[in-house]
Amino acid sequence: MSTIKIAPGKGGDRYVPYAARTGNESVVYFTRDLSPEGLLKIYDKISANLTGRVGIKLHTGEPKGPNIIPRPWVKELIAKRLPEASIIETNTYYDGDRYTTEDHRKTLEVNGWTFAPVDILDEDGTALLPVKGGKWFTEMSVGKNLLNYDSMLALTHFKGHVQGGFGGSNKNIGIGCADGRIGKAWIHTTPGQPNQWDIAKEEFMERITESTKASIDFFGKNVAYINVLRNMSVSCDCEGVAAQPVVTPNIGITASLDILAVDQASMDLVYALPDKDHKDLLQRIESRHGLRQLTYMKEMGMGNDRYVLIDLDNGEVRIQPKDAVKDVKPFEG
Repeated sequence: MSTIKIAPGKGGDRYVPYAARTGNESVVYFTRDLSPEGLLKIYDKISANLTGRVGIKLHTGEPKGPNIIPRPWVKELIAKRLPEASIIETNTYYDGDRYTTEDHRKTLEVNGWTFAPVDILDEDGTALLPVKGGKWFTEMSVGKNLLNYDSMLALTHFKGHVQGGFGGSNKNIGIGCADGRIGKAWIHTTPGQPNQWDIAKEEFMERITESTKASIDFFGKNVAYINVLRNMSVSCDCEGVAAQPVVTPNIGITASLDILAVDQASMDLVYALPDKDHKDLLQRIESRHGLRQLTYMKEMGMGNDRYVLIDLDNGEVRIQPKDAVKDVKPFEG
């Protein structure tokens, strides 16, 4: 691994409105149907390139975590569409219930991830993937078993994050495919000082994004992205039962073949909510400068921040984020 001493970008605390964006548009699908049927419906729109051995990159959560994607949804998706697929995960960088492979497998059982194979990618070691065009890394250390897959589906619970501001497809892959001892340390920690979490704000977002680029470049066109905008605590699923209470209303599911477009559209949906419904989540995102994930993905050529939002619930017409959330009911705890 080689790092280059260079300053991070700026502006991760500022939202870029659609009218200020430039470039081409990608396709993002949307459904309000937060159910196994909704997940199947949207999966079918982005599944064509998921061939061969498929890894489903999923955050399986800390023990009894309340906000993870419901297991019955994933069980039905695998049974009906991906019967040969494996859920893929890596061990954590922090000491806890998923720090070692042995403890991680116990947590998987507690959380009910027992209906499909779960491949802990760094169980058998690590591998290096090149980071093309990065400024922090020339390569990223990932779980070795990632290289055994032909395709990857990023099935992401979109929510807040204590360090990253938000966790979308970018965070799911960038942190989630980096191995627990080497790759995650490169992303989180400056060597030679005691704070495990000292890298923050724009630099942290850029490091996550470069890690993501290493993994998705490996898969090329054989990768697709689904974000589930449900139970969006300001806390990540890595906080388990200690996560902050959910106050942001559920919105729906987005999906795309473009990682930037799917995360940007998900973010735009949150911003399109009334102020009272999104203020807590946006405070978390902006205070951590999490929006740098989006602008850096664009700078890295990872996708488009402009998109056509397709409403799967109403004849596949094009809609705007404000249309998608106009009937969202305020969250009731």
